[in-house]
Amino acid sequence: MAFNKPALSVDQQIDRLLERGMAIPDRERARHYLTHINYYRLRAYWLPFETEPANGDDHAFVAGTNFETILAIYVFDRDLRLLLLDAIERIEISLRTTLAQHLATAYGPFAHDDGSHFKDRPSWEKSQDELRKEYERSRETFAKHYRERYPELVSPPIWVACELMTLGHLSRWLKNLTKPDDRQQIADNYGLDERVLVSFAHHLTVVRNHCAHHGRVWNRRFGLRFTLPTKKPRHIASDFNPGEPQLIFNTLTMLAYLLDLLSPGHHWRREIHQLLAAHPEIDPAAMGFPCHWRETSLWREAE
Repeated sequence: MAFNKPALSVDQQIDRLLERGMAIPDRERARHYLTHINYYRLRAYWLPFETEPANGDDHAFVAGTNFETILAIYVFDRDLRLLLLDAIERIEISLRTTLAQHLATAYGPFAHDDGSHFKDRPSWEKSQDELRKEYERSRETFAKHYRERYPELVSPPIWVACELMTLGHLSRWLKNLTKPDDRQQIADNYGLDERVLVSFAHHLTVVRNHCAHHGRVWNRRFGLRFTLPTKKPRHIASDFNPGEPQLIFNTLTMLAYLLDLLSPGHHWRREIHQLLAAHPEIDPAAMGFPCHWRETSLWREAE
């Protein structure tokens, strides 16, 4: 089928939304936001409000759909991404630290250069190549110091190497360790089974990429789910929602658990509560929140 859709001006976009049944109380306000937020970016937020096509009436909206509601959901999603990035940053830095400390203590400063510590050699070689390229081009002061002070090094010691890894690289190094006991000793820092930590680190790379590239997370179904904790630690197993493993609630719950360990006294959980309270138009169930979520140990608000 040949593509024949014409480009629409902002006013034509507004007219199109009105024709399809969206209420737009303030046209000037809608024009302002559609000038600065792509129509097709916002469409991801009004898509759930579209009716099933009938009699050729494609993309019609259910009665009561309002542009202001769509905009509020968009703002909520943006604020949620910022909170996710805040938590992921702290966990990523901790993972870098624990991986470096364990490998350096167990196998020496250049443990990452020994392929015997990694089960998949092609994956290890790819990781090595990525690390060396990052080391060569890094403008970080510590990388420059090691290049100038130790020019004979092809790659820096593990405690420097981990600071050059992206979260994606970090999760692959962790997953590729030969000995389950090495992974478990790292996971013990978080009270988790190593399979849970490895899968969650991988899952976080996807979530972080969506956040960093301004992608929608509000009601997104993530294709890469993570293994939920069932026995270690047992006391949080019931706080997750296994019935909706692809929605963001389980991610938020695991982040709340880890932040309790890493940042005692943090306000992140309170900020999630405040964000939801500020947006009554948001249905938490669309993000996988079970009806009893406020009563769970990880989400119960402190007095």
